[in-house]
Amino acid sequence: MSDASYRDAIFSTPLDKVARFSFDEQVVSCFPDMIRRSVPGYGQILGMLGLIAQRHLRHGAHVYDLGCSLGAVGLALAGQLPKDAFTLTGVDLSPAMVQRARETLASECPDHAIEVVEGDIRHLDYQPSGMIVLNFTLQFLAPEDRDGVLKRLYDALEPGGVLVLSEKIKAGDEQDNAWLVERYHDFKRANGYSDMEISQKRTALENVLVPDTLDAHHQRLARAGFSRSLTWFQYLNFSSMIAFKEAEAHSPG
Repeated sequence: MSDASYRDAIFSTPLDKVARFSFDEQVVSCFPDMIRRSVPGYGQILGMLGLIAQRHLRHGAHVYDLGCSLGAVGLALAGQLPKDAFTLTGVDLSPAMVQRARETLASECPDHAIEVVEGDIRHLDYQPSGMIVLNFTLQFLAPEDRDGVLKRLYDALEPGGVLVLSEKIKAGDEQDNAWLVERYHDFKRANGYSDMEISQKRTALENVLVPDTLDAHHQRLARAGFSRSLTWFQYLNFSSMIAFKEAEAHSPG
């Protein structure tokens, strides 16, 4: 991104009381560094989105990036697809994220039809779309809201459209899950986070980010109407899935 960002040091000093994590101005200012150092495989997921779109997105179709943060999905698609290949709407609940995303996208890909709106994805009036991306967004919704959101997204997708769902996950087996969490903390230490930072952020995210198992995600996608979904990427306890909406069958003429 062209705008300056800062090193993530939000939890680098001892806090008497750790507040609930929120996407405020402080987080926005260091978000690129935070993502790079704390979300394994994020760059690889973004890099594949253009290739997925090339295979599955009808030319000129609409794309949603839900929980768009600083507009990374729009940047990724604009970097791989011509300006007439798609239109995109990014949606985020954080006013600070929306403002920065608008500035970044206007600067980096001014010729692509990309807009960013402030809104709650649970209550959005969705337009027909060929591709919908939820990159590490569903995990921040209350578990009881997740089925309803995915059903609305299924209904908004055109026949033949795809949903890309990336999430922090948990393993169904307690021992396996502990191993994944421990290795994830090793990953963060290797990227310069201290034990105090890891501990304080984990406290801040408690009951804010609530992960599901991969099985739970695929079952939820099936309940929403998707007849087929698969896990195409996993790095430690971070994963990405794709769900397909069947194309309409043509009756014999």
